[in-house]
Amino acid sequence: MTDILAPSAGLVRPLADVPDPVFAAEMVGAGVAIEPSGGSAEAVSPVSGTLVKLHPHAYVVVTAEGTGILVHLGIDTVKLDGEGFELLVEEKSTVEAGQPVTRWDPTDVAGRGLSPMVMLCVLDTKAGDVSSDLTGSRVEAGTTLFTWPNGS
Repeated sequence: MTDILAPSAGLVRPLADVPDPVFAAEMVGAGVAIEPSGGSAEAVSPVSGTLVKLHPHAYVVVTAEGTGILVHLGIDTVKLDGEGFELLVEEKSTVEAGQPVTRWDPTDVAGRGLSPMVMLCVLDTKAGDVSSDLTGSRVEAGTTLFTWPNGS
């Protein structure tokens, strides 16, 4: 089993609460959302593995067992063209669970009229495959949200 960590601090919510129909319907993959708390923060890697995709607003880490985890910082934040985001590692790097990947400011994103909601999705899964006992709870970045079977 692999622990999947919260990429940011905030209130854990079901993906159904995300104001984006693709994430809310778990079309990208099953997972959870975090309503971030506070200002400038570092988004961390939810698992140890290889950072196979890295954009200022989103990244994918694949574990040694082949599980891909997407972290997406905010809704429509791709429109910011990286403004307000600082990459702390390079694409294709090996990262450890809890290692900072991106620095960003959810308050700034909200101030631009965009949702700062953070989505964490297990890629290649179907809706309902993920649940967290922490839904409705506040967590710190690096808190274990749920465990995932290796090789799935």
